[in-house]
Order: sequence, then structure tokens, then C-alpha cells
Amino acid sequence: MINHIIQVILFQVLFLAIYDLFLSKETFFTKNRWYLLSAPILSFLIPFIKIPTFQKAVPQEFIVYLPEIVLSPEKVIQETAFYQSINYVNFLFWLGVVIFTVLFLVKLYKIFNLIRSSESEKQRHFTLVMIPNKTNAFSFFNFIFLGKNIPKSQQAKIIAHELVHSKQKHSLDLLFFELLKIVMWFNPMIFLYQKRITLIHEYISDAIASKSTTKKTYINYLLSNFFQVENIAFVNQFYKETFIKKRIIMMTKKQSKKMNQLKYLVLIPVLASMLFYTSCAENEVKEEVVAKLELSTMYMQIGKQELKESIGKKESYLDSYIGTEIPKWEEISYDNLSIKEKIEYDEKINKINESDTPVLKSLNIKLYKGDKGRNIIGNIINTSKMKNLREKSSDGSVSFMTIDKAPTFPGCNSGDKDCFSKEIKKHFTRNFNTELPNQLGLETGKKRVFIAFKIDETGKVIEVKARAPHPKIKEEVLKVMSSLPKMIPGKHEGKKVAVKYSIPFTLIIE
Repeated sequence: MINHIIQVILFQVLFLAIYDLFLSKETFFTKNRWYLLSAPILSFLIPFIKIPTFQKAVPQEFIVYLPEIVLSPEKVIQETAFYQSINYVNFLFWLGVVIFTVLFLVKLYKIFNLIRSSESEKQRHFTLVMIPNKTNAFSFFNFIFLGKNIPKSQQAKIIAHELVHSKQKHSLDLLFFELLKIVMWFNPMIFLYQKRITLIHEYISDAIASKSTTKKTYINYLLSNFFQVENIAFVNQFYKETFIKKRIIMMTKKQSKKMNQLKYLVLIPVLASMLFYTSCAENEVKEEVVAKLELSTMYMQIGKQELKESIGKKESYLDSYIGTEIPKWEEISYDNLSIKEKIEYDEKINKINESDTPVLKSLNIKLYKGDKGRNIIGNIINTSKMKNLREKSSDGSVSFMTIDKAPTFPGCNSGDKDCFSKEIKKHFTRNFNTELPNQLGLETGKKRVFIAFKIDETGKVIEVKARAPHPKIKEEVLKVMSSLPKMIPGKHEGKKVAVKYSIPFTLIIE
């Protein structure tokens, strides 16, 4: 979620920079209005768009699987104090939402109170509200507010100006940004967008209202008046001192040439770059990526390992094995499998055959009769091929299967993989908020979470990613994994290297 918010803000910054550099000085007011309205929406939607063609342009990396972690919220003893279990980021976010909601409601109340307490006159296209002892002039939807102290000779011009705001529904634009400010109160870009579109509204009204007189007369009239201004962000105000100079400059500016509309085409490469970035920078560990790197229903571990549950909710009928040594099991033929086992086996083989990922070429799939009597699909890793593939990793990370010395958890013996796995599980059990899953209204039963992270050349845990059945569970998983201590980095051929890991994690919902 945090990564998505950062992307949204960065995209909004880029859209606004394009507007200020290329479009703000043009007289295409209506087009600029729709640009400023659509840019925040596009910034929010673009991170959700993943284009497969762009994804294929970036090589996939090795993902190493650790033993599965199983947590039952009812059976794990909480070791953290109350204050440690509070999510202060969520608390701060909702506190901001409440404060900005209250401010918004207060402003609405001020407007409705003016309508209720002031003298009003119903006109054909609007309702005129006369405010006693004031020189205010502003509009809100079909209500035009005028201070009674404004000279009657000036009221007609002000009403004509505000009527443009009313007819073009400018108040809807400002309300839209007010709602965005409530949800994203921490995002300064929303305030900047609202300021820009407020100025565009004035440009539009000035362009239409000044047609009834000469521009020189309209400008002199604008300069000769000074009205009180309501401190309400979502009303269209006739007089706003910070806008006067810009409005006058725009009114005296020549109409932009139609050729200048080609400036909007700069959005094409910008949008393409954004889509490329969001498609290639995956925020979640997706099942299809796991399927391309290894078998979609297995996790990697040296030695025999029973697969308790396949990816998703489907039950697994075949035990799974991945290792570098040939197990001492009896090899069997496809005909020995049950119908359900054959279906599962066919699905796995089809995924491998359809994939164009080089890693899968290192698999040597065979069927065995295991120690427990269950049928097993085994994969013997061809280490020589893995070594060649390792060198093709896009970020220089090395596969757990071929690394000379794996990363070491603090306190474990150097390169001890079993100790590493146990300490990871212990850390997760101690720090994961086990009460959270039962508070989210999820259905009872097992819920799968897939976690990925990387230990870089310095031993830091970085690039923590997760796929979970609920956003809050994902957030909790990321928090726990990000709190892992600094490791002793892995080594290969005498050099410190980065290693990626993935952990299947099962939550039992009571």
C-alpha cells in the first residue's frame, strides 16, 4: 500500500510538472480543466495496470523457497506489549481523515447557515443570497452569494461572472478535490491541484463575462474592487488577491494557436513510461511468476518435503520433492497415479511446457513411491545448469541451491541453512500480530500468504514483498519481515553476493 501511495504521488508530481511547463500558459481553459481533473485519477489507476508485454521485457530472478510457516492465532502466545501491537501509521492516517472530515463539514455548515439565515431571492437559473453587512462575493453550485454592502452598480457584473461558475458546475470540481484531501490529506499535491483548477475556473469565467464589455473596462473594474474573501476552499470567489495578476495577464494574452494543442501529445511517452514502470516493478509475489521460476505448487528445500497444500485453495494430491541428490525411492510410471494425481501432474507439466523461463530447463521430473506410501513428483536439480543460469540473474543475486556459503542468521553457525530457517520462523512467530486475522471477517480455514525478500551483499533485508488474502495481513507481514536483523551476507567464489528468498506462510483462521 505504501509503495502504491508513493507511486501515486510521484505520478501526480509528473503530471503537474507537465501542466506547469507546457499547458498552464495556454488559453485552452476547458481542456486544461479536464486535464487537472483526470490527472489525479490516472495517477491512482496506473499502478494497478500491468501490461504483460512490458513484464516479459524484464528478466525474472531466482526465488529461493524456505520451509513453510504455519500459525494458528489461537495457539500462539503473544509476547508483545499493548503499545507494541498498535499500528501507529494506521492510527495517524485515520486521525488525519477525521480531522479533515470535520473541517470539511464545518465549511459546509457555514455555507448552509448563510443560506438559512440570509435573505434569498429565487432567480431563473440561480438563487441569489444577500449577506448582510458584508462585501463577500462567491458562488456554490446554483447559489450566488453577494454582500449587501456591494454597490448595486457592480452587482450585475459580479452575478454574470459567478453565473458562469454555476452553469459549468465548477463547484463539483472543487468538491472532488475536497474529498481527495480527506482521503489523502498527507499528499500536498492535492492542494496544489485544487489551487490550479480554481485559477482555471476564474480564467473561464473571465473569458465569458468580459465578452459583454471591453477587456480594458473589465480589468479596470476588477482592479477597482476589493471584497472580503470567505476562507472556504470549495466555493468560487469573485475576488482573490493572489489570482488578480494572473487573471489580468491571461485576459490580455492572445488566443493560443491551435497548433499549440500538440503539446498535449507529450502525455503519450509519459503515460507509456508510467505503464512500463508499473508493469515491470511488481509490488506483489504473483502466482504466475512462481510458476515460471519453479513448479507452481512446490517450495524449494534441499531434501524431501511434503507439500501440505498447493497454491491457492486447491488440495494437493501429489507430495513434492526438490533436491540435488537422487532419493532412495522406487521410481513409478504415470499409470500408477490416481485420476486426481494424474490431473495435478498434467497441470504441472503443462505449465512447465508453456513457460519460456530458462530455469525450468534445469528440472528433471520423475515419479516415485515415497516412504509414507504416497506418490511423489520429484525434481533433481541439475547444478551445472543452475550455475550457468545463476550468472543471468538481472541483479547479480545467486541461487540458494548453488551458492558456496548461504547467508547466516545472527547467532547461527556460518552458512547454517536449517538454523536460518528456524530463526526466521521464530522471528515471525514472535512478532506477527496473531489476533489480526480473526478480526478481519475472513472465512475459517487455511489462508495462504507468499512472502519474498532479498538479503543483499551487506546483509540487509531488502525488497520485502507479499501476497495475502487481505491488505491488512499483507501490511502486517511486510512490517514483520522488514524488522528482521542484519544478516551475515552469503558468499560465492570468495565474493559477497545477494540471495533472494520466498516463504509460503499458512494462517489458520478459527
